[in-house]
Amino acid sequence: MTDDPALDPRGTWIGRVDRPGIGPCLVTLRDGQLHDITGRAAPTVRDVLEADDPVSHVAGARGEAIGPPDAPDGWSWLAPCDLQPVKASGVTFAGSMVERVIEEQAAGDAGRAAEIRARIGARIGDSLSGIVPGSDHAMRVKAALQDEGLWSQYLEVGIGPDAEVFSKAQALAAVGHGAAVGVHPMSNWNNPEPEVVLAVDSRGAIRGAALGNDVNLRDVEGRSALLLSKAKDNNASCAIGPMIRLFDDDFDLDTVKGLTVRLRVEGAQDGFVLDGSSAMAAISRDPADIVAQTIGRHHQYPDGFMLFLGTLFAPTQDRDAPGQGFTHKAGDAVTLSCAELGTLRNVVMPCTECPPWTFGTAALMRNLAGRGLL
Repeated sequence: MTDDPALDPRGTWIGRVDRPGIGPCLVTLRDGQLHDITGRAAPTVRDVLEADDPVSHVAGARGEAIGPPDAPDGWSWLAPCDLQPVKASGVTFAGSMVERVIEEQAAGDAGRAAEIRARIGARIGDSLSGIVPGSDHAMRVKAALQDEGLWSQYLEVGIGPDAEVFSKAQALAAVGHGAAVGVHPMSNWNNPEPEVVLAVDSRGAIRGAALGNDVNLRDVEGRSALLLSKAKDNNASCAIGPMIRLFDDDFDLDTVKGLTVRLRVEGAQDGFVLDGSSAMAAISRDPADIVAQTIGRHHQYPDGFMLFLGTLFAPTQDRDAPGQGFTHKAGDAVTLSCAELGTLRNVVMPCTECPPWTFGTAALMRNLAGRGLL
């Protein structure tokens, strides 16, 4: 698996790497080289994003070249966020909305999914085409589906006025480019989720975006929505990276709304290959509305937050037996790519076999204090 994160040289980038003998460092891309720009003025990504002008801060920060991004020399990639909690929004695309209903109807049984998909998938999907959540049209569709006995809690958050926003990972718990991403061993039906992740500051301003894999345990969540936290927040349960591309004159939220994230899964055990994609143009909710429903007078984030925007991708391709659909196997290589956001690669392992998360907020504060950065 190549290490090339394929960063657009025109972008303004901020990320994190772990340098041996030093610890977490902030890096940016300049002339094809990563530069360590960690400093007292902004020792964390949180501090960079809280600056009045993050782009100017990154451009003006003094730095030390540590080598090209595709040839790590002792250092390793970290998720490009630090003190920000990681939030995620679900059921934001009509296509994946149907699959969530199917998971619920199947009660997490992959073997029943194909039959349910054939029976109700087309009927629900057709009714959701082009729908605006919370609109009068959406409420009429809700009433019609209720009359047919097809209403679901997933449709409630998918086309109703209130977005689903949940906690995906604690601060510093996400993994970065090249790391192992985890699937809970209790799950037998799961898949990657290629997404765009927004970087939001404490005032609710969207400062940039990155790629993210919000791993989905379909059987666990399908059994009961009350198992969402068990399905979503585990060791190494999401990957973000390779870096955050900051919003500037050439890259903004309108650009994000037109992005397509491509996915490839390559099986180490069986040679299986799965290709897919998620087009942001198909999202049912405006990303700015999801942010506004996450932060405000009702909920503050003094260190900002990262926000997964959901995905259009929901695999139905059979991997093993007919009708069983797709699920991960240990060793799967997952590659997310987007010309504007780079390439994020991870290997799937049981979360119990991924390196344990031991470097938390206290460890980061002690490290930065020991380096004279606090």
